[in-house]
Amino acid sequence: MSGHPVDSALTQRLADLALVVVVGALVVASAALDADTTALDFGFLVVSAAALAFHRTAPLVVLTVATVSGAAYVLHAHPGPLGALSVFAAVHLASQRGYRGWAAGASGVFLGAYAATGPTAQEAVEKTALLAGWFVCAVVTGLAGRNWQAYLRQTEQRALEAERTREEAALRRAGEERLRIARELHDSLTHSISIVKLQAGVAVHLARKRGEEVPPALLAIQEAGGEAMRELRATLEVLRTDEPTGTPALLVQRARAAGLAVELCVTGEECALPAPLDRAVYRIVQESLTNAARHAGPAKVRVELAYGEDALAVRVEDDGAAHPARPPRPGHGLTGMRERVTALGGTLHTGPREEGGFSVRAELPLGAGELA
Repeated sequence: MSGHPVDSALTQRLADLALVVVVGALVVASAALDADTTALDFGFLVVSAAALAFHRTAPLVVLTVATVSGAAYVLHAHPGPLGALSVFAAVHLASQRGYRGWAAGASGVFLGAYAATGPTAQEAVEKTALLAGWFVCAVVTGLAGRNWQAYLRQTEQRALEAERTREEAALRRAGEERLRIARELHDSLTHSISIVKLQAGVAVHLARKRGEEVPPALLAIQEAGGEAMRELRATLEVLRTDEPTGTPALLVQRARAAGLAVELCVTGEECALPAPLDRAVYRIVQESLTNAARHAGPAKVRVELAYGEDALAVRVEDDGAAHPARPPRPGHGLTGMRERVTALGGTLHTGPREEGGFSVRAELPLGAGELA
């Protein structure tokens, strides 16, 4: 995976080199057929063609150099239409990078110089009419290419987003299935095993009360029942578990690595949190950062954890595209967040901010989850 950017850069360099070679060869060959071509003319052609190699890093500079060199060449040598090839390519590339106004202006400058080489006004119009059509096509095709590239990038982003959404849905379904299995096991086994263990315990107690010898099989049933209950509780705990895989600080680091501008602020005296409360804080920050990455756009996000004497306040705010006039519809993430907070006896407020962006504010009692 790490070699892909290098391969892409090398491919672009080779493509740029091929463009320079092809355009340069065509214009130089065309000029060589004209016996009146001078060394100065060849210099203009070489400069205008060689400048194309830098169109990715400095498109406006390339457009200026190619236009000035091309105009100087046609004014000095009075060539045919093929002498405009370097300028034509520069106009197309500049338009493709979004500089359509500059591309149109450069086209006008070059066509003006080309028209000035005509002996008469009629011949000047005839010489530049067809060439002007080609320059219009260069600007239009450049814009079309830019739009097509934007469409491809958008399609790729949508595909990546759809893939991530499918993964999240699969994880959510897996969690729901674990809970369903846990409930089924609890309902079908716990009651029956408890009854067996209870009856075995009563039989052992009565036998000892009468002074009778307790049958070994009865003691084995009692012990096996207790062991089965312990193993069943452990199994149900594994099925029900939803332990986080890190900390809010780690979530912030991951979000920054993904390109999201996130700031983490922790105030108050940090303390160890009960597992359910720690899980809830992690999931609130995780869901808030996920929503900010998906819906806020190029926004800045602030994550704040404020430890008080009796409560922990969690606040995640962004300055993105959300607005009070367009409140979002709560999805599964916000609904699940609210359920977690409510189950721990806390409060949750979510919604767009007056100044723009979205805010998630949760207040959780520090003693929440100790008995969960």
